[in-house]
Amino acid sequence: MLLARARLLLATLWAGSLWTVGYLAAPTLFATLSDRVLAGTIAASLFRVEALLSLACGAALLLLLWLGKDFSAARRRTLLLIVLAMLACTLASHFGLQPLMAELRAAAGPAGVMESAAKGRFGMLHGISSCIFLVQSLLAGWLVIKQ
Repeated sequence: MLLARARLLLATLWAGSLWTVGYLAAPTLFATLSDRVLAGTIAASLFRVEALLSLACGAALLLLLWLGKDFSAARRRTLLLIVLAMLACTLASHFGLQPLMAELRAAAGPAGVMESAAKGRFGMLHGISSCIFLVQSLLAGWLVIKQ
């Protein structure tokens, strides 16, 4: 019973943090700050911290699923697949796309990437990253429901 509650708490923390950063904090930065470069820098920092939290929550959930004996093998498999898919989203975005986007931001200088020749490439990477984040957010909802 304690493991089930811990799993639910972790799943809720993970989902809530994703939704808060991605759908509340980051959009609020861009809507509030007149300096879009600053808003982007802060948002990138928030997403970096979110990725670390995602890795920690995912690892802890994998451990709790491995230890848990309070549910069927089919349910365990489903939960494992959801957690692994969410972790794959984090890894692809944080270690794959984000370094490329940071490189483009750094090369653009103080004017910002949206005023540089790399605007199109950055936009494409940002779009892919946003799609991955949406998939991860939907998986997070499914993870909470399945708990």
